[in-house]
Amino acid sequence: MTQRSGKKPARRTGAAKRTAGRKSKPRKRRKAPAKRRARPRRRYYGLAGAGLAVLLAPIVTVLVWGALPGPGTGRQVELDWPETPTSASSAGERLERAGLIKSPRLFAAYLVLVHPSLARAPGPHLFADSLPPRDLVRRLARLGSRPKVRLTVPEGYNYIQVGQRLQQRGVCSARAFGQAVTNRTLLESLRISGPSAEGYLFPATYTFRVDDDPKRVLQRLVGQTRRRLRKLDRLHRGALSRLEKQRGWSEHELLTLASIIERETGHSGERRKVASVYYNRLDDPDFRPLHTLQADPTAGYGCLVQPDAAASCAGYSGRITPAMLRDPDNPYNTYRHPGLPPGPIASPGERSIAAAIDPAHTDYLFFVANGAGGHTFSRTFNEHNAAIRQSRHDAGP
Repeated sequence: MTQRSGKKPARRTGAAKRTAGRKSKPRKRRKAPAKRRARPRRRYYGLAGAGLAVLLAPIVTVLVWGALPGPGTGRQVELDWPETPTSASSAGERLERAGLIKSPRLFAAYLVLVHPSLARAPGPHLFADSLPPRDLVRRLARLGSRPKVRLTVPEGYNYIQVGQRLQQRGVCSARAFGQAVTNRTLLESLRISGPSAEGYLFPATYTFRVDDDPKRVLQRLVGQTRRRLRKLDRLHRGALSRLEKQRGWSEHELLTLASIIERETGHSGERRKVASVYYNRLDDPDFRPLHTLQADPTAGYGCLVQPDAAASCAGYSGRITPAMLRDPDNPYNTYRHPGLPPGPIASPGERSIAAAIDPAHTDYLFFVANGAGGHTFSRTFNEHNAAIRQSRHDAGP
């Protein structure tokens, strides 16, 4: 007789009852998927990379070439670009003839690749033969990415000296600037009545871009002169209008006298005295020759800008001779021609213009350098001769 255990058998659930009598069937194993054949990806990538390298190599070559220095050593080259549009290949040929590049084909490729629709600015350009092609392109189109330079126009410089300084700093050539200064059409657009823009190139410090348009440079200088004239006119309460009423002078005559004052003295305290001497010579009925300024620098300027006008100008190198002061063929000779010369002879600064507007009240008619950086002023010709002798004595043998 079996003993019953104290534990009751576990009750089967409905799902267990249903499956209790069934035999478990073995699970079917799934067949492993067939292995795919490996594709030669690396081979394809290698071929694609090689093809891309073949395509990019010429482009990289052109871009690298565009950054390399030019064939020269920095010599400045002037080049007038034509008004008519030029193709990339003809542009390259023109630059090659000027000695600025060695390969017109590479330049044309660079132009088409980097700046396909870039227009070249016509007119005068100033380059250096050591410039990389990319810089040549920037200058040809006068892009705003060109370098800037600061340049000072000193007081008393004439337009030839200003042009030389502009060329030294790579802004524009002295030749092209000189052409702009004397261009009659341009002068009329700037309301300048004289034979050139001399006197309107205000002495100051400017910022220009390299290889700038000479006409634009001139416009900036003239614009600065006009701003200073307006300022001085306000300070002196309509002095320009008074000069026009009293003497029939415009800004042109005012700048002409101011430029002579600028060339005669660099001493700030003397400018108004020098101005008074010239006004007295113009107005004194006893001064001889009548109404003559007798300013040495004017004769020298005439020989500088019109060397063929007078025989006395032959061989002029900056030294004014007695023959030059006697020669009436020089239109700027104020010993032989009464009144003001045809136009200014230099760039007057603000202090010289102010002196011409507001001269000192004196009865001086003469002045001579005293050898100490200033001048001795005299009322009579005898006093003047005595001052000359004293000056020579002080200068020594």
